[in-house]
Amino acid sequence: MDTEARFIALETKIAYMEDFIAKLQEEAVSNAKQIEILREENKILAGRYEELAENMDIPSRKPPHY
Repeated sequence: MDTEARFIALETKIAYMEDFIAKLQEEAVSNAKQIEILREENKILAGRYEELAENMDIPSRKPPHY
C-alpha cells in the first residue's frame, strides 16, 4: 500500500472509533442517570419498609426454619 492509501485507511478507522466512543459515552451517561434514579427509588422504598416494619411490629429476625 502506498502512503496515501494507508493514511486514508487510518483516517477511516479513526472516524469509526470516534463515532463509537461518542455513542459509548452517551450510553454511559444514560446508564449513570438510570442508576441514580434507581438509587433514589431504593432509598424511598427502604424508608417505606422501615415505616411499615415499625408500625406492624414485623420481627427483623429470620424465621426458625432457616
